Amino acid sequence: RPDGALLIERPDFPGYLQRLGAAADLEIHSLDALKQALENRLDHFHTCGCRIADHGLEQLPPEEATERQAAALLQKRLRGSSLSREEAHRYRACLLQFLGEAYHARGWVQQFHLGALRNPNSRLFARLGADAGTDCIGDFPQAQGLTRVLDRLDRHDRLPKTILYNLNPADTLLFTTIAGSFNDGSVPGKVQYGAAWWFLDTLRGMRRQLDALSNTGLISRFVGMLTDSRSFLSFPRHEYFRRLLCNLLAGDALHGRLPLDHNLLTDLVERVCYRNAKDYFEWEK
Repeated sequence: RPDGALLIERPDFPGYLQRLGAAADLEIHSLDALKQALENRLDHFHTCGCRIADHGLEQLPPEEATERQAAALLQKRLRGSSLSREEAHRYRACLLQFLGEAYHARGWVQQFHLGALRNPNSRLFARLGADAGTDCIGDFPQAQGLTRVLDRLDRHDRLPKTILYNLNPADTLLFTTIAGSFNDGSVPGKVQYGAAWWFLDTLRGMRRQLDALSNTGLISRFVGMLTDSRSFLSFPRHEYFRRLLCNLLAGDALHGRLPLDHNLLTDLVERVCYRNAKDYFEWEK
């Protein structure tokens, strides 16, 4: 999860570059060095079997920047100057283009978790620090930035397999239809709408996610539920999701919306709960 390299406006950005440089065994004083460090870490994780990169951002940048502009912005930040929101977006746009191409070259999947408003309670943030349970749903504009990032990669035939997750339920159909706009048939479900996330991975939220995917996409290509890497207690959600999925499909079959065909429905459940993910992430390769 290379968010530390993308969030150039954060106070701890220089410290992150030092830690990244130490892990990659090089000093980072330029954009080229930063890219090389990220490439080194990608190669390391690839040899360990990793095939997924995850980005947790408020939104994707609607702005664009050339390599030269991004390099100048990085130098400005390394000199101790702060960047405007627009400048930070421009830097992120360039680095996301680089990372997307790097994922594509390695056959990786990129994930975008978008829409969280981080640390709104400044008193608790000062007392407890980040990731302490005070984040909430944000209402950031998503469509323009998301489509531009995907389109820049797609127009050069460098768009990797991508999974989109929204935190604001108002963005659900926006995300499902954007995913459909970038499916070119090269990979089944190449760009897809991910499982209900965070505040939405409840009974009602999971049902709404499945309904939205069924209405505007192909649930048969869905890679299913996932766990939270930082919470071992999240594993039971797989069982919860499977029960909900089976209940939903059974109800549709009993009401005539799906064929009452046990073999067909069993195959669909097996694909969503296991086989699609196995094929999509190509773990056996």
